Amino acid sequence: MDVEEVRALVLGLPEVKAWPEMARIFERHVAEPNQVWEWPYRACKAVGGEESLAAPSAAAILCMILSILLVDDMLDEDPRGVHLRLGDAVTANISFAFQAVAFRLISETPVDAERRAAVMASFAQMGLTMAYGQDLDAQNLSGEDNYWKVTHAKSSSYFGTAMYAGAVMGNASPEVAKRLQNLGALTGDVIQIHDDIKDALETPANPDWKQMRNNLLFLYAQPADHPDRERFLALRSQVDDPQALREAQQILARCGAVSYGMYHICQRYTASIKILESMQLADPAALREVFVKYITPLIEILKGLGVAIPPELEMV
Repeated sequence: MDVEEVRALVLGLPEVKAWPEMARIFERHVAEPNQVWEWPYRACKAVGGEESLAAPSAAAILCMILSILLVDDMLDEDPRGVHLRLGDAVTANISFAFQAVAFRLISETPVDAERRAAVMASFAQMGLTMAYGQDLDAQNLSGEDNYWKVTHAKSSSYFGTAMYAGAVMGNASPEVAKRLQNLGALTGDVIQIHDDIKDALETPANPDWKQMRNNLLFLYAQPADHPDRERFLALRSQVDDPQALREAQQILARCGAVSYGMYHICQRYTASIKILESMQLADPAALREVFVKYITPLIEILKGLGVAIPPELEMV
């Protein structure tokens, strides 16, 4: 997994070289830890492929998420968004450009046309699915059913495509590539739930509290029949007060909301292990590490809250 290879592929394009703002946005994000651009490399390595062939897909998957994040910040009116500095029009144009870069890089990957076409089709479907998911998310539709619709359209689609692209470029069979796509989709669910748990429990209060976002823990605590339900509903609007936030977070642990999130993670972790064990992969450890990276911090959070560690995760 070579960050310099990914960087060179994007920054080496003449249009990006001549576009300082686009290059700066890319440079800032490519250096961040735990990037999804690693996933095509991991999938390619897992199937025994030549890792350098995954580099264009790795760069492309990063460009696609940058395209989406730029628009996402505008839709969410994020105070950290670059649109506040560059303006909506310029930011939207750069977003389109990142999508174009993604497809250009895949089209130039030195593999047979069939593999390029398969990966390009998966990226096109991902882009459409994620745009639909973003529209649902912008509506902030209530209820857990809508939460899962958005999660599957955004996180599951994106991470599944990252795994699929690496597997295809590694010359995996269509069946194996599809299984790794399913594995990536499950991991996308895990990452979304991981983010929800961290967002709900961080200090000071995450914007999810006041924006009434569909955080999975809130979706459990609000309608569930538990003694602290009314108190929790009252506290949601008071979380600027550290004491009120702490009390609300304690209710999330006490009423079972945190355990509910971990239950969903356990379900997906178990399903993912079954997928890995169903295949003869050259290096399955490259994929197991992805789960460990997101589950281990949550185990520490559970210990701090005094919540029991699910037995499925004790050996992670």
